Amino acid sequence: MASRSGNLSVTLLLSLICVLIICSVNAQLSANYYDSSCPRLQRIVRNALTPSVRRDRRLGASLLRLHFHDCFVNGCDGSVLLDDTSTLTGEKNAFPNMNSLRGFDAIDTIKTRVEAACKDTVSCADILALAARDGTVLLGGPSWTVPLGRRDSTTASQMQANIDLPPPTDDLSALISKFANKGLSAKEMTVLSGSHTIGQAQCSSFRAHIYNGTNINAAFARTRQARCPASAPNGDTNLAPLDLQSPNSFGSDYYQNLVAKRGLLHSDQELFNGGSQDDLVRTYSRNNRAFRNDFAAAMIKMGNISPLTGTAGEIRKNCRVPN
Repeated sequence: MASRSGNLSVTLLLSLICVLIICSVNAQLSANYYDSSCPRLQRIVRNALTPSVRRDRRLGASLLRLHFHDCFVNGCDGSVLLDDTSTLTGEKNAFPNMNSLRGFDAIDTIKTRVEAACKDTVSCADILALAARDGTVLLGGPSWTVPLGRRDSTTASQMQANIDLPPPTDDLSALISKFANKGLSAKEMTVLSGSHTIGQAQCSSFRAHIYNGTNINAAFARTRQARCPASAPNGDTNLAPLDLQSPNSFGSDYYQNLVAKRGLLHSDQELFNGGSQDDLVRTYSRNNRAFRNDFAAAMIKMGNISPLTGTAGEIRKNCRVPN
């Protein structure tokens, strides 16, 4: 009897430990993380960002992309913000990022204001996550509660950025695989791709699609060819809206474009190309509310990819360099 009681106690203890571990993991990031240490944080971020996005509406899309490119390389740790130094090779010059990532100055401005109010308290990774949300909202997109408590990495990986970030040439199976590697489902991949309802892309990233693609509206391709010559590097940096209908407003037009075979990137049009995501694309093209709700949920999940917490990493004083 004593033995059975002892076994039961051990079992209960182990169960309690497991519950505590799970709770601890889930509690690493929380919406109220800075409530005591920096209670005005979210207002500071929003007030610093709002005039910048009003001057340059493309900035909202750029910050959203910056957050995505941060999280997909070794987790949401602010590594994408680090400049190259004599001892550190950052991610800014990785092939998917080089000459295309934007928004660093906006993050610097926000960080300066946050430091003035709450010195050595708020990570650059958290500032980026909040700026991505607020930039989306300022373009008419959904809001979501951003879990906070990330810390900043002291290193970056250009090699990992080249491996993990999906290029615009990926087919559907490659896209599903790369998102699955980050714990995101095919559905979440499709809804997060909807971030391309805002922003622009360079000619070099869509040239092959508009000249050689087989799943593209011919009239749309000709329109895009006008500013994207067939021969590289001519016009490589010329820009075109990812969503021709409403490039500066967040909505479901992106999916309507895919149904009409007007996806600018090959990887975009792969979402509607006779494959597993066709039905979901049709749903989002008709149901903007479903898209917005699912996008907000997927952004929260993406923002939870392998964050540094506790005593890992650091709180950078300057988002561009380790302390």
